Formats: sequence, structure tokens, C-alpha cells
Amino acid sequence: MLLKYLSKENNYSLTKRLHMIKKLILGICSLGLVYSAQAQTEGDKKTDNGEFSGNFQTTNQFYVKDSAIGATTTQYQKELSSADAWLLLNYKKNGYTFTVRYDLFNNSPLLNPQEAYTKSGIGMYSVRKDLDKMSITVGYFYDQFASGMVFRSYEDRNLGLDFAIQGAHIKFRPTENTTIKAFTGLQKFRFDLRPMVIKGINAEHHYDINDGFSVEPGASLVNRTIDNETMNTMAASINNYELSQRFYPKYNVFVYNVYNTLRYKNIAWYLELAQKTPEAIINPNNDLMELHEGKSYLTSVSYSTKGFGFNAQYRYIDKFSFRTSPLQNQNLGMIAYLPSVTRQNVYRLLARYNAFTQEWGENGLQIELSYKPKFLKKHQTQFNFNSSLATPQGSFKGKTVNPVNFEADSNRFFREYYFEAQHKFTKKFKLLLGYQIINYNQRLYEAKATVPYVIAHTFFGEATYKITPTRSLRMESQYLQTDQDLGSFVNGLIEFNMAPHYSFSCGDMVNVKPGFRNQPAAGKDFELVHYWNVFMAYTQKNTRFTAGYIKQVEGVNCTGGVCRVEPAFSGVRLTLTTNF
Repeated sequence: MLLKYLSKENNYSLTKRLHMIKKLILGICSLGLVYSAQAQTEGDKKTDNGEFSGNFQTTNQFYVKDSAIGATTTQYQKELSSADAWLLLNYKKNGYTFTVRYDLFNNSPLLNPQEAYTKSGIGMYSVRKDLDKMSITVGYFYDQFASGMVFRSYEDRNLGLDFAIQGAHIKFRPTENTTIKAFTGLQKFRFDLRPMVIKGINAEHHYDINDGFSVEPGASLVNRTIDNETMNTMAASINNYELSQRFYPKYNVFVYNVYNTLRYKNIAWYLELAQKTPEAIINPNNDLMELHEGKSYLTSVSYSTKGFGFNAQYRYIDKFSFRTSPLQNQNLGMIAYLPSVTRQNVYRLLARYNAFTQEWGENGLQIELSYKPKFLKKHQTQFNFNSSLATPQGSFKGKTVNPVNFEADSNRFFREYYFEAQHKFTKKFKLLLGYQIINYNQRLYEAKATVPYVIAHTFFGEATYKITPTRSLRMESQYLQTDQDLGSFVNGLIEFNMAPHYSFSCGDMVNVKPGFRNQPAAGKDFELVHYWNVFMAYTQKNTRFTAGYIKQVEGVNCTGGVCRVEPAFSGVRLTLTTNF
């Protein structure tokens, strides 16, 4: 055999030590929070009571089955409701910061849309000490190096992501313009830890060359070591390959980058080059592991002056998958942060099709323009244009859409053209109109093997009328036309705001024409499918409560350029957020 099975280590002592450390840190955090409560009540006796803060967030969903839109996951069959909640507490005193967060998931689809997950407990905790030029953190922490392309630990509750690192973190500033960071630890996975060790170091320095001209270079190195159990699983899989496809997987992978930000007056240029030593990576074309090194390049240029703004961004990726294990995919075990180089749309139909990064290989390009004509300054008129493109890493050659017959060239991943014009007619009334065309490889992004390439044209508009200084009415509408996927949609929404407390809205997205995937049976007419959205919000100081009846079409949901495929939703959603 090419590889021998590696014997499993006895992890009892390691598990015991980690458990003891967790109890110790939680004890310290609890003592800090108890002391905070005592200090709050004994304020007359002490002058320095420290600072106590926190926040609470909860989402509760009640499911109403609707087979017409595909809302039929397990929550609609059995659980019928779900709840997620987070309580974060911070206490600061004498340079110490104690943090603890309680997480709750009841029948939750948040971490995996196809399951009902139930568990609660301490989701994270940490103790940080701020010294003169250094801060030391033990417990869980969030951080990133440069753009995050080689390392980013972060949380995104909208997508159920939490890539906190549990370990030790040091930040050192030997001079005002120099920062050095280092860490070691294990990545969080729900209420547990992944066994792969991650270590990293980053350094950057800011130089002011002269008035208006500065550079900020930096460099990073990150190392991940695979555990024995994962290595055994990989070895077993590789030993089943054809002899010519076998290779020796590696315990360690090193990822490093160099980067620089150059600023000159109104111009900014960012460049980052990242490289990864050879490691096993799954080839999406045959689902087999192969040994490859990886690389990724990112650059952006921006320019702004009064009335005009320009930004261009380009990223190249070649086999740059960096996770806690080569066996993980989608949004699991992510160490590298590789958001999509595309526009993040907010209108319901404009956000119908979203692209996410292809780690095996991708060219990504985005250009943004913003222009405010001087002769229309009085009306605050503004024109915005955006174009984004994602292709295989070979080149940008070829056409996404044939201009003669509008048939798609499916070797392109994604393309979007977006244009909008805003005009303020009076102090009370303003209007926005726009157009978007998207070319979308649905086979690639949603793993639907037999569907055609999607070409979607969307016209949209928004009007806002200020009735009084505290009352306003907003209306929006979109029409999406496509012959592919689920066909064409119309969306309309009306929103009434009563500042500073109340907001109400009612909308309906209607599937008005069938597409490739929902053609009616022979001899039957197509029936309109409605996706209602009724919403209200109440805000009181730092507290916000929302309630809504929502029907949501299946598709790719993105936040901050990170995406996942989500099933349709039908039901009632209640949320509460507060800061204190």
C-alpha cells in the first residue's frame, strides 16, 4: 500500500487539559461579570467600577408548509418552529476585558438548512489584557490578516458562520506605525473544536513619505497541521485510487502573503499576492483528491473626487482552497476569506442570482463608477454603474452572451451589468430607476446538472416621498424577465415609516411566467405563484423588534460576499435585538 494507516493518539490528556482551561477561563469571566454587578450597586463606595456592556439577539421562526414553492424541509414536517439566540456580555476594568457569549439553537436550520439542530451553551469566552504596547488574548478571538485571503476568523450570524479561534493571540505595536500579530489555536465548530492546529504571524508598517503620499506594506505566514484521524481518513481514500493517482498527503501546509496599500492624494492602490505550499485538494471535476500548490492575487484601484468616484478590483485564484481539512467544502472549516468579486444587491429580484467564489480556479473582475453632474447639483442627481465578471482562471476571452441570439456561452461563470439613476425632484420626493442584466451558471452555483445557463433582465425603480419630517412613504418595484430557471417575476413593495419608532411594509413577489424548471404539465395552464412579505418593526432606543410573514424563493443567499444555497421559506419570522 502507498500509505500506512497512522495510529490514533490517545487524546485523553489533551481533552482533559482543554476542559480544565475552558473551566478556568469561564471562571475568570464569571468572576469579572459578578464583580461588575456588585460594582454597579456599590458605585458610591468606589470610583472606578469598570465598564459593563453587551447585546442580545434572537430569531424565532414558525413554519407554514407550501409545496408550491418547495418549502418542505424537516421543520415543515415535524418541528414547525425554531429559535436562535445569542447573549454577549463584556466587562472592562484596569486594562482587562472579560467576554462571554451564550448561544442557543432550537430546531434551527441556521447552521445547516437541511437539518433541525438543537443545542445551547457557552459559544465563546475570552480574557484580554491591554498593556502599554501589547494586548494578550486567551480564549476565543476574531481577527484577520490583510484582506483575509490567507486568514480570517469571523462570525456571520445571517449565514450561521462562526470561525472563531480558541487559543492565544498577541498584538504588539513597537511603534505607532508598526503592528505585529501572532496566534495559535483551534477553530470553533458549533460547540466543539476542530482538532487541526492553526498558527499565524502578521506584520505591517505605515510609511508617510510626504504630504498626501503613503505606503503600508505587510506580510503574513499561516500554518495548519492536520490531526491523525483526518490523515487516516485521507490515506484510506487515496489508497483506493488508481496507482497513477495516488500521492503522499502532507500533515502541514503553509500559506503566506505580501501586500501593500499605496495612497497618493485621491488615489489608492492595493496589491496582495498569496501562495500556498502543496497539499491535498479535491478536484471538483472528478471529486478526487490531488496534490497541488495554490496561489491567489488581488489588486484594486480607487479614485474619488467631488462628483466622481471610480473603483476597479481584480482577483485571480488557482487551486487556493485553505480550510481546516481538505475533506471539507462549501462553508465548512474556512480559514481563507475569499468573498465573491461581484456587486452585493439589496433589492429582492436583483439579488435573485448570486455568484460565489470558485476556489479551484477563477478570474474575478469588478468595475464601479459613480457620477454626480455639476449642472444637476441642486437636485442631488447621481448615476451609478457596475460591471462584474467571473470566469475560469484561463482568461477573459470569449463572449458570455451571443449578441445576435442572446444564447449563453456557458464556460463563463457569471456576468452582471448594473445601472441606476437617482434624482431628487423636491425636498420631499426622490426617484431611482435602473436596469440589470445577469448571466448566471446555475449548474455550477446551485449544482443543478440539467438546467440551462440563465440570462435575466431586470428593470427596477424606487420612489420615496417625505410626508412630514418624521413620516415617509417608500415604494419599490422590479420586473425580472428570463426564460430559464423558474421564469419571470414581478415584485412590488410599499413601506410606511414613522420615525423614530415604527416601520410597516407589505410586498408581493409573483412568478408570472414559467421557466425551464416549472413548466406546467401538458394541457394545464401555469398558475401564478405568490411570495408575500408583510413586515413591521418597532425601535425604542437601542432595542429593535421585527415581525414578518415571509415567503422566500429558493436560491443562493449571500452576506458580505460569502454565500450558500438555501431552500425556500414560508412562515412567520420574529426578531429582537438590543444593546446595553
